[in-house]
Amino acid sequence: MAYTNTQLETLITMLEYNLEIITDYMDTDAKAQKEAQLTQYIDSAISFIEREGITLDYNNVGDLMLITMYAAYLYDKRADGVSVMPRALRYNLNNRVFQENVNDA
Repeated sequence: MAYTNTQLETLITMLEYNLEIITDYMDTDAKAQKEAQLTQYIDSAISFIEREGITLDYNNVGDLMLITMYAAYLYDKRADGVSVMPRALRYNLNNRVFQENVNDA
């Protein structure tokens, strides 16, 4: 992925807040494992978003939120087995695709 370590740390923090995961009380190994797991969800979300034809800007807060929303959906889907994408996420993806197409025109 094309993000920096700082951007990845920001994405992990955003995802932890979104999922209400508290790593402050975890030991070093548990925290590292949780962050590695969240990184996998972030990378998957980025891959799925880019497959929609979206070029992500890792300096854009809106794109970071989109990645976080998608990664949270993937994490929650794993936990509860629900495969229906939340409307807000689909709405934001559609808007981002539309924005990309308008900017290219």
